[in-house]
Amino acid sequence: MRTGLEGKTAVVTGASRGIGKAIAFALAAEGANVVLSSRKQESLDEVAKELREAHPGAGVLPKAAHVGDAESAAACMDAAVAEFGGIDILVNNAGTNPYYGPMADIEPAAAAKTVEVNQFAVVQWTKLALEASMAERGGAIVNIASIGGMTTEHGIGYYNATKAAVIHLTRQFAMELAPKVRVNCIAPGLVKTHLARALWEPNEAEISKRMPLGRLGEPEDIASAAVFLAGDTSSWMTGQTLVVDGGSTIRASIA
Repeated sequence: MRTGLEGKTAVVTGASRGIGKAIAFALAAEGANVVLSSRKQESLDEVAKELREAHPGAGVLPKAAHVGDAESAAACMDAAVAEFGGIDILVNNAGTNPYYGPMADIEPAAAAKTVEVNQFAVVQWTKLALEASMAERGGAIVNIASIGGMTTEHGIGYYNATKAAVIHLTRQFAMELAPKVRVNCIAPGLVKTHLARALWEPNEAEISKRMPLGRLGEPEDIASAAVFLAGDTSSWMTGQTLVVDGGSTIRASIA
């Protein structure tokens, strides 16, 4: 099935590693131009070099921006339009988790940072994408949440609360922006990324045994879902959250 992504332009936040990097590579493999965004230009330049080597001729623009800073976010969108003429796809992937522990004990600064990056950035970057070109020519937005936004969990409750908000933001934006812009969400399970290292690295083998599909997720597993949601193969789908978790949310029912 053709994705229809060839020649489209995608902006991917948090693209210097992990899920964001994998999504950028997957979109480029389908012929999309890719704007790579994260905090550090040096890291983005390295990813851009890798991407061009893997997909010669791909349109790639590395542009540093702090996801929570309105000025640098706007500069990233302006650069994307200047380079490629518009924006067709936005992947809100950047995330952070500066606190681990009981939710009631989180400090205001850590709470504010978590909301700024995980939650409000979705609103801010969506607004900028609309202003850049999506409001006029349409497009697709893919938000990255977490299965934690659908359940409870020790230690990362506040992070999960912001991911629950992303799931609702997806539905709300899908309603407000239809029919020109489709908005969908991915809720990954435990994926082997740098952000989640504390959750899987000390005990990967044991955790994998408890997974119905016998392994933890890889960034590429989420990237495949992002390509589906960004492309024509999901053209009659909006406001939905696609769970990609190796079956972890059904463990109790098959135990």
